Amino acid sequence: MTLEAALAPLLHSPRLPEIVDALQARVRAESVARQRFYEAMTDEQKVEFIEGEVVLHSPARNAHLIVRSLIEKLLHTYAAIHQCGEVRGEKCLTVLPRNDYEPDVVFFTPAKSARFEPNTMKFPVPDLAVEVLSESTAARDRGVKFEDYEAHGVMEYWLVNAEEEWVEQYLLRNGCFELALKSGTGEIASPTIPGLRLPVRAFFDAVENLAALRTLVARSQSSSGNSAAVLWSSAAGHRARGCVA
Repeated sequence: MTLEAALAPLLHSPRLPEIVDALQARVRAESVARQRFYEAMTDEQKVEFIEGEVVLHSPARNAHLIVRSLIEKLLHTYAAIHQCGEVRGEKCLTVLPRNDYEPDVVFFTPAKSARFEPNTMKFPVPDLAVEVLSESTAARDRGVKFEDYEAHGVMEYWLVNAEEEWVEQYLLRNGCFELALKSGTGEIASPTIPGLRLPVRAFFDAVENLAALRTLVARSQSSSGNSAAVLWSSAAGHRARGCVA
């Protein structure tokens, strides 16, 4: 929904002044609560700030953790080989105008990642966001996050079902997300990460994931002699964080 469409019914309401006062009071209250959230947050928790409320996430199931790790490993390795941006995992707090999210995986183009510092804890709107669905988060992932990402320039959004093993790929076109792919097989191609094509099964199967990683390296070897070293560094970093190899 466009901003104009959302405002239209309010602009014709005889209670517009009261509505404006109520909205301004809500914005002020959320601003105070958000500042408290920033002051209290630590890097030990997966926590988000959504519509004025602090959302603390419970531990994820093993299937969720495995799929999240496999996807991050693929994106991180590709970005490292091609030096086309930066990938971050689920503890990356992305700051949007009203809400703060920690998506499962995010990608930033160099225009944004060049500003990152070692102590950065609040990150900009990502160019690609990945959410692995769960019973406790699916409504938000398809609801407020979907609308927020769409409204504030996330170019690509993947919703991944770890149990049923499929991915939905949404692309931002003319200000709205459009479903480009829903599949558990075949390939997914990302226009946001130049040249990226991955087998969907590599998101869900460790053997397929390893084969896909090897393919990424093989494709790059003709243009770079350092690809193997980059892959080793990338994979070592993931093992150090306890991710699935």
